[in-house]
Amino acid sequence: MSFNPRVKVGQIINNNEIADIFKCSNQGGMRRAHATNTLVIISDHTKLYDDHWEGDIFHYTGMGKKGDQSLTFAQNKTLAESNTK
Repeated sequence: MSFNPRVKVGQIINNNEIADIFKCSNQGGMRRAHATNTLVIISDHTKLYDDHWEGDIFHYTGMGKKGDQSLTFAQNKTLAESNTK
């Protein structure tokens, strides 16, 4: 696992800082950035998603608003394959 030395555990950063640090979009729940080889995951409980922790495992809804999520669609695929690259 890699990390960014500009971000500390527990640090509060705003949306523009996220985009600047990780060189990603400032929109969306999953923001892929090829420049930094990162996938930033935003968990927003004001939306329709029910992301949550169970112990040490984070259950993230992914991309898509209807039905089952596809692990071959867009950033869902990036996330699903993130441990293999």
